[in-house]
Amino acid sequence: MTFLGARRGLQLLLGLFLYGFSLAMMIRATLGVSPWDVLSQGSSLRTGIPFGFMTNIIGLIVLLLWIPLRQRPGIGTILNALLVGPSAEVGLALLAEPGPLWARILLFTGGLVLLATASGLYIGARLGPGPRDGLMTGLHDRFGLPIWLVRTAIEGTVLLLGWLLGGSVGLGTVAFALLIGPLVNVALPLFRIPERPRRMREAVAG
Repeated sequence: MTFLGARRGLQLLLGLFLYGFSLAMMIRATLGVSPWDVLSQGSSLRTGIPFGFMTNIIGLIVLLLWIPLRQRPGIGTILNALLVGPSAEVGLALLAEPGPLWARILLFTGGLVLLATASGLYIGARLGPGPRDGLMTGLHDRFGLPIWLVRTAIEGTVLLLGWLLGGSVGLGTVAFALLIGPLVNVALPLFRIPERPRRMREAVAG
């Protein structure tokens, strides 16, 4: 394995672990869940399907939306489904719910910034985004829209649908929907590992 390949693998694993841990931070802050979790919660209330299963179902539906966008799943897509949940459980086991409001706001803000950083890390490894982030990058590539605009539009649409279905919305939910797009827009260029020039790839292969 080359140094670049090892770096991509380590960056992917680190990004996925931090992604799950950041979800635990925002859950423990009790200021509102992310828009996708609002959608899962609302859909669960309407259908009677447990929240965890509904989250997986929505993920599969999002993957179907990849088809017209010509997105292809990679090892990162598979590991996203396998590792984010356990890393979130680690975070929930280590973190306690803070009492003061200022501490909860600080914890939520840290979780939001960490999630954007984690997104930049694992997407930047170029080993395949998760279902929801793949939808964002697919729309960006297909229509040439800015990342921040695509992410904000997706989160806003999901939030509205989840709220209409009966999902609970807090101030943290609104903050997430408005801020995650611009934050990911900053993080992606910082951590994206550039592709090798074609001649270098051919030389290595040869």
